[in-house]
Amino acid sequence: MPNLIHLAIPVFILLVVLEAVFDAVMRRELYQVKDSAASLTMGTGNVLVNLGGKVIIFAIYSYFYRFAIFKIEPTHVLPWVLLFFADDFSYYWSHRTSHECRLFWASHVVHHSSQKYNLSTALRQTWTGTFFTFIFFLWLPIVGFSPVMIMTMQAISLIYQFWIHTEVIRSLGPFEYIFNTPSHHRVHHASNGRYLDRNHAGWLIIWDKVFGTFEHEDMGIPPVYGLTKNINTYNPVRIAFHEWRDIVRDVHHSQDWREAFGYIFRGPGWKPERLRAASSAPTTQSALSN
Repeated sequence: MPNLIHLAIPVFILLVVLEAVFDAVMRRELYQVKDSAASLTMGTGNVLVNLGGKVIIFAIYSYFYRFAIFKIEPTHVLPWVLLFFADDFSYYWSHRTSHECRLFWASHVVHHSSQKYNLSTALRQTWTGTFFTFIFFLWLPIVGFSPVMIMTMQAISLIYQFWIHTEVIRSLGPFEYIFNTPSHHRVHHASNGRYLDRNHAGWLIIWDKVFGTFEHEDMGIPPVYGLTKNINTYNPVRIAFHEWRDIVRDVHHSQDWREAFGYIFRGPGWKPERLRAASSAPTTQSALSN
C-alpha cells in the first residue's frame, strides 16, 4: 500500500517554499528561519517514527478487523463516503480529547508550540501521538472497514489539513459553513481566551457546531499563536518531550493517587485543590496594600 503522506511530501515542501517567497516579497513576517527549521525537523522525525508506528497500528486494526460485524468492500463509492464521515467524526473526538486530556495533549502540544502560523507549522508533528490516538478509530475495523481503507482515509484527511495552516487565505465564503478552512483553523491555533480549544475539525466544521466547540474568526481579535505559556525553544527534543517531562515531575510531586491521576488524565491546566488555593491566596505585598 503506497504511503500517501510520503508521496505528498515534495508538494508540501514546494508550497512551503512558495509561501515563504510570497512572505519575503510582501514582508508579512509570517516566517522565522529557526522556527520553520524546528517545524521541519519535527515533521521529519514524525515520518521516521511512523515508519514503524504505522506498521504496528495496521497490525492492531487487522486484529480487530477479524471480528468485523460486516465486511465493507471498497468496490464502489458509498463505502468511501460512509468512511469519510466515520473517520472525520472519529478525528474530531480524537483531536478534541488531545486538548482536554493531558495524556493526549503531551503529544499534541508539539503541533501548537510554534508562535508562527504558516504552512511549515503544519509539518510540526508529534513523535509520540501515533501510539495513542489510534484508539479513537478502533471501532472502524470492528464495523467492517478494512485497515487499508481506514489508513488511506486518515492519510487523505491529513493531506487536506496541510493547506489550512496559512494566513495568506483569509475567507472562503459559503465553503466555510461546512468545511474546515484556514480561518477556522487559525482560531484553533490561537491562545486567546475566546479562541482557546475551539474548532477541532478535520474536514468538516459541522462537528464543532453540533458539539458546541465552534468559534468564528473575529477580524477585530487577531489570533495570538502558540501556547498559553510558551516554551521558547527551537530544540526539537525539548519541543517533542517537554510536556511528558512536566507530567513526570507533577506525578512525582503528587501527594496521593488522585492527584497523580488528575495530572495525567485531567485537562492540561489542572491543579489539585491545595495548589489552586495557594495560587489564589494574596501575596504578602498585596495583603499589605489592602
